[in-house]
Amino acid sequence: MILAELLTSNRVIAEMQSNEHWPAIEELVAHLVENGDLDESLHETTLKALRLREDQRSTGIGGGIAIPHCFIKDLGEVVAVFGRSTGGIDFCALDRAPVHFVVLFLVPESQYTMHLKTLAAIAKILNSAETRNRLADATSGEELLDILSLKASSV
Repeated sequence: MILAELLTSNRVIAEMQSNEHWPAIEELVAHLVENGDLDESLHETTLKALRLREDQRSTGIGGGIAIPHCFIKDLGEVVAVFGRSTGGIDFCALDRAPVHFVVLFLVPESQYTMHLKTLAAIAKILNSAETRNRLADATSGEELLDILSLKASSV
């Protein structure tokens, strides 16, 4: 699984409104629901599962990146959304630095291997300082998607 397969123009937020950890996650989940990418019936279940995951340890991995993720029992396929915050989000990241790029993804409960592959693919793409710089300079959601798709195709 590569990130480019999970993202569409509807699954990219060029400028997130939230500047705090939990409201940012709520914003991303609400975006998925509003665009029909996550069934409304799974909204609360998803927030609860993400809260449990975040209570264990922040998914702010450092370097301006956060990858909130969880398993959802009644989900049919992996779903992801990318959000950028030029101002930064206080995500309680490991390095305490503000997070500028958030990839939230949800995995069907039965697909543990897909969870690991997706997490590894996202981390690999965003590990590149050049890619993060290009994402920071992008002027639209379409440009963000193009950068992530281009980088993903070379991973």
